[in-house]
Amino acid sequence: MKTFAVLVSLVALLFVAGCAAAPGAGGGAEVAKLAAGIRALGPEVDPEEAARAAEIAYSWSQHLAVEYEITDPPLVHNTKVNMGLRPRGLCWHWAEDMEKRLKQENFRTLEVQRAIATPDFLGIDHSTALVSLPGGTIYDGMVLDPWRNGGKLFWSPTLADPRYKWRPQGEVHAEKRRLEVARGKIAVGG
Repeated sequence: MKTFAVLVSLVALLFVAGCAAAPGAGGGAEVAKLAAGIRALGPEVDPEEAARAAEIAYSWSQHLAVEYEITDPPLVHNTKVNMGLRPRGLCWHWAEDMEKRLKQENFRTLEVQRAIATPDFLGIDHSTALVSLPGGTIYDGMVLDPWRNGGKLFWSPTLADPRYKWRPQGEVHAEKRRLEVARGKIAVGG
């Protein structure tokens, strides 16, 4: 019986160790690659700010995956959120929460922005946060998208993103408002 108890304890220990997150919230090498990508936005980017933004992007993605109770691919999780079975986890939740967390850092050499990819697939918009140079456009920024891989951070220069064609959030919202006004769904000034 003692042997059985030891065996169960070892199996439990291996299970817990196998599920533990690696230190560095995404692995030091991945964080370092993102930091280098952020530094490459321009010579004025403070290397310490780039490193901090990269570490936060990885660690916050993992934090949100736990908070949102991610156990499924993104579209399945979206369905669960829309059915009230999960608290959050739609792409705009990820983008909003990532933006808020990064803005807490009060970066001097980086600006946090939001972007939306308008539908090519199923008529669904996709939102993300990104970092750019202060006063820069989203097109010169770095996309930080944890939604598309269910909590595992995807990042890419905006124009190099192989999956989405990003536009500034404000531009997309203004366009939607104009369409709603034109269709008579909302009153002008409403």
